[in-house]
Amino acid sequence: MNATLLAVALSLVSAGAYAAAAVAQSRLAARTDPSTGLLRLLGRGAWWSAVGLNAAGALLHVAALNYGPLTLVQPLGALTLVVAVPLGARAAGRRVGRVEWRGTALTLLGLGALLLTAGGSAPHETLSLPEALGVGTATMAVVAGLSRPGARPGLRHAAASGITSGVASALTQTLTVAVTDHSGGPLFSWRLLTVALLVSAFAMGGLLLSQTAYRGGLGAPLAVVTLANPVAAAAIGLALLGERLQGGPVSLVLALLGTAAAVRGVILLSRAQARNTDPATPPEAPVPGDQVPSRVVIGSPRRADPALPAGVPEPAPVPAHASG
Repeated sequence: MNATLLAVALSLVSAGAYAAAAVAQSRLAARTDPSTGLLRLLGRGAWWSAVGLNAAGALLHVAALNYGPLTLVQPLGALTLVVAVPLGARAAGRRVGRVEWRGTALTLLGLGALLLTAGGSAPHETLSLPEALGVGTATMAVVAGLSRPGARPGLRHAAASGITSGVASALTQTLTVAVTDHSGGPLFSWRLLTVALLVSAFAMGGLLLSQTAYRGGLGAPLAVVTLANPVAAAAIGLALLGERLQGGPVSLVLALLGTAAAVRGVILLSRAQARNTDPATPPEAPVPGDQVPSRVVIGSPRRADPALPAGVPEPAPVPAHASG
């Protein structure tokens, strides 16, 4: 098996692990009070299950980055949402809807087009120490801006999570290439130590940000994470790591069309997921009396009239019809 096929295979299994982790995080977030601190989460087995699945996905992702460029491996992360759809539907005890199937087909079609244009050679360039520090500083500034209080906190936290995870992947590729290619310099250096610390910080930050984003549901936040991740990583790969799309102008057009199809598919999946009930929160039963009454009775609660003989019913209150 050549490097490209191995990178794709590892990415597929990684996407499955990430999808299972996302569903587990969403179910945990729905059962957790927003004021719950990290220390209380650390005492829950469900949290550690999600962490374990994310760790497995991350390890497989790291292995894929050792055999394929960011422009090939990162777009395959969109399969996380594709896999999460049937997993979430099964957890909720329902069937996958027509819109979800359309979103899945468009996402797979777009990813297929991107695979045809992505560079197939194994990565060989790495970030220098100034480049790694610059990327880290810019990422922290963007995350700080997205984490400020304001409207749509779930989507903003999801965007921050996707960006930090994508940057962590780009830094991870630098780390793996430098460690496996000893001709690039000493195995232990300040550059590699700094990159390793940044990878750890951004990976954990992305996990915590996604946990916060999933409190409002799985669909739209997961879609934003899925889109922001490859955009951030591919931008670093194209700008700093010398990665290129193969095939010239024709491949560029095909890549743009594939990206548009994948984005449309992810949006359809996110909308379908948002309309469905979260697996951990079944629909609430209607409370008697919640329906809007067709008429309003004016008057205080009736009291027994002593002037009426026993057994004679009181006059019924006069209904007053609400004016439209």
